[in-house]
Amino acid sequence: MSGRTRMALCAAAATLMASCALLPLVMSVSWLVQAALMLAVLSGVGMLTRRVPLARPLTVATQAVVALALLTLAFASSEAVLGVIPGPEAFRHFGELLQAGGEDVNHYSAPAPLTPGIRLMLVGGVLVIGLAVDAVAVTFRSAAPAGLPLLALYSVAAGLSEGAADGLWFVVAAVGYLMLLLAEGRDRLSQWGRVFSGAPRHPGAAPGGAVAPVRTGRRIGVLALGIALVVPLALPAMNGGLLGPAGTGIGAGSGSGGTISAVNPLVSLRDSLNVEEDRQVLSLRTDNSDISSMYLRIVSLDDFDGTTWQPSKRTIEAVPDPFPTPFGLGPDIKRDEVVTTVRAADWYAQNWLPMPYPPSAVKIPGDWRYEPLGMTVVGDRRQTTRGVTYTVRSLDVRPTAKQLAEAPEAPTALRREFTQLPDSLPDVVARTAREVTEGATSRYDQAVKLQDYFSLTGGFEYDTDVKVGSGPGAIARFLKDKEGFCVHFSFAMAAMARSLDIPARVAVGFAPGTPQGDGTVSVGLRDAHAWPELYFEGVGWTRFEPTPTRGSVPSYTQPDTSSSAQPDESRPSQSASEAPSPSASESDSCAGQRPELCASESPALALGSDDDGPRWYLALAWALGGLLALLIPLAPALWRLRTRAVRLGGHGRSDEDAALHTLAVWQELTDTAWDFGIPPDDSQTPRRTAARIVRLGLLDPPAAESVHRIADAVEQVLYAPAPRPVAGLAEEARRVRADLNAKVSRLTRLRALLAPRSTVRVVWALADRWAAVKQRAAAARPSRRRPWAPGQRG
Repeated sequence: MSGRTRMALCAAAATLMASCALLPLVMSVSWLVQAALMLAVLSGVGMLTRRVPLARPLTVATQAVVALALLTLAFASSEAVLGVIPGPEAFRHFGELLQAGGEDVNHYSAPAPLTPGIRLMLVGGVLVIGLAVDAVAVTFRSAAPAGLPLLALYSVAAGLSEGAADGLWFVVAAVGYLMLLLAEGRDRLSQWGRVFSGAPRHPGAAPGGAVAPVRTGRRIGVLALGIALVVPLALPAMNGGLLGPAGTGIGAGSGSGGTISAVNPLVSLRDSLNVEEDRQVLSLRTDNSDISSMYLRIVSLDDFDGTTWQPSKRTIEAVPDPFPTPFGLGPDIKRDEVVTTVRAADWYAQNWLPMPYPPSAVKIPGDWRYEPLGMTVVGDRRQTTRGVTYTVRSLDVRPTAKQLAEAPEAPTALRREFTQLPDSLPDVVARTAREVTEGATSRYDQAVKLQDYFSLTGGFEYDTDVKVGSGPGAIARFLKDKEGFCVHFSFAMAAMARSLDIPARVAVGFAPGTPQGDGTVSVGLRDAHAWPELYFEGVGWTRFEPTPTRGSVPSYTQPDTSSSAQPDESRPSQSASEAPSPSASESDSCAGQRPELCASESPALALGSDDDGPRWYLALAWALGGLLALLIPLAPALWRLRTRAVRLGGHGRSDEDAALHTLAVWQELTDTAWDFGIPPDDSQTPRRTAARIVRLGLLDPPAAESVHRIADAVEQVLYAPAPRPVAGLAEEARRVRADLNAKVSRLTRLRALLAPRSTVRVVWALADRWAAVKQRAAAARPSRRRPWAPGQRG
């Protein structure tokens, strides 16, 4: 293997290894496989263009054109000419995908769903970095600066993942860069001569292989990498360097210290709403007889910046046993303790622990911390819910409408913090809240009117496909269009409650699941939900349900339910037997709603599907694209096999056919020697060429005799007046090839098979034809000189 080929392979490997730092950002790894295939094609094109050779800028330009064609085939084939040539429509489609991908990056926390926009950003980014690394390190022969694009790739991954791109991915990226540096060093040292080379590894090895210096370079690289990993950990001022826990949201210490950062947990709440397979996330076993109120709360969002809600940065501590009494809950509120055992699916990796609210105790293995204000439990040191079984004791709080209506004013500090609204919020939000709650006599009445406005009287419809945007005007557009899903309903009601001076926040978790025959309750992806929580002094944080056809309306939002045996017919029934489960939305709960909206009801909170299911034409396009991606690197090998079969085929019946066959066998012999590392020399005679092949190829006597017999036959054809046909030349050529194949290393054999050097003749032939075409065109062009006339100056 030549030094430049080795560097090209190492450049591609270094790019892929650095790209692994992006894996924690998304849920699926299919994008990396796609990027690896495209990067292999890109590297193969670079190796072919450098072997021609083309000028360096032309090599980079050719690779850029191929990269654009690959991206067009994968992401914009329907808008392109012949599926690979991008036009205005394709570039417009690319712009739309990139814009959507940017919005997805802003909205989702890691790991995000692999939307088409995010996939394009990942695959396209890897191709751009791969092209830059290949151009700098291989085309322009300077491997050290190639570390800059690799570092940029890792830095982007580390910044977006908020610490998920940890030490493992840093080591992987660093090893890839060291491989590239060592490949360049080996290539440079091999050109210095035998002084630095050491002993050849086998008798047929070239004397220029730099073994000892390369081994020393590897040791230096490993030592440098070890120092880079160990020294930052010993310097507290550096906070662990690149490998520290910054961004995880939890302090490095143990005990009662540390903080939890504001990481937005609302993932997969738009592109994974209509999952076809409702995968089970959690399995519950509870002693609560009424599962309609069994909401599993993950985290509360209390920081509203006008664009989105997210959890504030708060102090965390060791998990207490038992939990303290919920803030604001008075002794006169009726409550029962409920015990629930939860088993998380093996694929469900969530940092926050889903629990019924308010929890009073939890027993769970692993490293977990407690946030007192939200009463949430969060994983420490990358701890997640994957495959965990835990038991939660919680309170089933049942206040009455009267108790909520007579609740006193909330504490000033709490009201100041949980009623903040940004100045960018449109005035229509507060104005609509005042109009809806006109005539209310208490904050409780205002909250109920807001809930009824969204779920009953306001004409809102539950729609998982609606796109109302994400800017400050998103709530205003939702109030105007009156279509959305749980995020829009909960966000809008919480913002409107704050405008009425009612402390409010948004809870994220799961709506009640579906009872199973074995007594358990199954919670699936479609049960993921968001709902508002409003604070009432003496009761604490209280759940409301403004989203129509989702979950269950709390009984305490119906006045006088304790003194009336007849339920309000304008509201859904609250009994356990009649309350519709989230999975039963296609029956009674869909009455009066658009049927097409009832098929998929709730957002998937963590890991969900990326699309709406496979389509045959997309599968066919991917299959053809994958086949093309495989055929392009294999094209030289396939062409070489075809050429060999034609040259060594039958020699025909006439003497002229026999002469042509002899020359074709000779051409095959010299090309075979070229593929195994013996380049042709057209200045020598057939006899001297045969001797050169025997000497450099270290051929055995039978193979050497075959080479000389073919050379003698060629001399007969070239110089004899009446050449005699020679039989068995094809077998002689095959014998020589077998002996050459046995003498070289495994890597040389692989290169002769997959990337034979003689395939450059195709490029030469195309160049000759192009030159001939230009020559014929120039000859056919009429002369522009006017005929000379007497009297004119010549």
